[in-house]
Amino acid sequence: MKIILASSSPRRRELMKYITADFDAVSIDCDETLPCGIDPLEASEYLANMKALAANKLYPDDIVIGCDTTVICENDILGKPKNKEQCIGCMQYLSDRTHQVVTGCSIMHRDKVESFSEITNVTFRKLSDEEIEQYASTDEPYDKAGGYGIQGKGSDLIYNIDGDFFNVVGLPVTRLYQELKKFIRNMEDIQS
Repeated sequence: MKIILASSSPRRRELMKYITADFDAVSIDCDETLPCGIDPLEASEYLANMKALAANKLYPDDIVIGCDTTVICENDILGKPKNKEQCIGCMQYLSDRTHQVVTGCSIMHRDKVESFSEITNVTFRKLSDEEIEQYASTDEPYDKAGGYGIQGKGSDLIYNIDGDFFNVVGLPVTRLYQELKKFIRNMEDIQS
C-alpha cells in the first residue's frame, strides 16, 4: 500500500518529504466549487475532502491525502491573484492586519476518512505603497493563496506568526505526521 499525495503544489511535495520519503504525488482534477454559505474556516477541509475523494477513486488500494490552503482576512477568502492589480489590492488589504491561514487535510483509504484543519495566524506589518508595488512586480505572489509566499520574498512582509510556519507554506507537517501515523496504526489494528 502506497501513500498518495493528491497535490500538484511543489511546496507541498517538498514538505511531504519531511513526513515520509515513501509517497507518490499526483495532480488531481476535481470540482473546487464551495457550497453557498460555507464558513470560510471550513472551506479548506471541505476542498481537501473533495481532492481526497477524487484520488481515492483512482487509487482505491492506497492511502490518499488531499490538502487545500486558504487565506482568510475579516471572513473573506483571499484566492490567488490573477494579475498585478489584484495582488496590490490583496497586499493593501492584508497590510497591518492579522489573517488566518487554514490548511485542511483529508486522509482516506477506501471508506475510512480522517480530516482536520490547522490554523495559523499571520500578521503583516504596515506596508508602504512602494513595498507593495515592488512585491507585486515579482513572480512570487501569483500562484499562492493570499498573494504571498512566506518562504520567499513575502517573509519581508510579515510582522508576526502564531502557529505552524509550514502550515502557511501549505502543509502542516507536524500535525499531518501525527494524524497519518495514527491513521495507519488504526488500519493495522483493524487488519490484525
